[in-house]
Amino acid sequence: MILEPRFAREDAVRVIRNIRNDGTYPGRDTGALLVRRGSVGYVRHIGVFLQDQIIYTVHFLDADNRLVGCRETELIPADAPWIPNRFERGDRVIAARALAVGGKITVSAGAVGEVIAVLREPHTEATYHVLFGQRVFWLPEAVME
Repeated sequence: MILEPRFAREDAVRVIRNIRNDGTYPGRDTGALLVRRGSVGYVRHIGVFLQDQIIYTVHFLDADNRLVGCRETELIPADAPWIPNRFERGDRVIAARALAVGGKITVSAGAVGEVIAVLREPHTEATYHVLFGQRVFWLPEAVME
């Protein structure tokens, strides 16, 4: 199998997922956020991992001038359409309105929840899995503060 890189050296790219330390980035705890989703960087090197994955070393100037390894599936061209999201996994949010299931209000307006997942594709608005008490809701940004 011959791997053909989608991006070339010096291409501007945007990362579509938060990049966290998988234990290979020195000086940062495993799981620490390295680069926030939506950040733009420049391809500096193209390599292969396990002979079946292209890995790009991307230079993120706005993320403390970091060089981070990114899989091809985590990148889009920097000039591709992008809709930023307001919330990230772990953020506390407030229900802007009451939430109902089967016509019965289960979450009052003003209740505090926690984002447990951000769901999106690069060209669509984000939706979220939000935990309120013991229930998980799939919500758009418009119903959260």
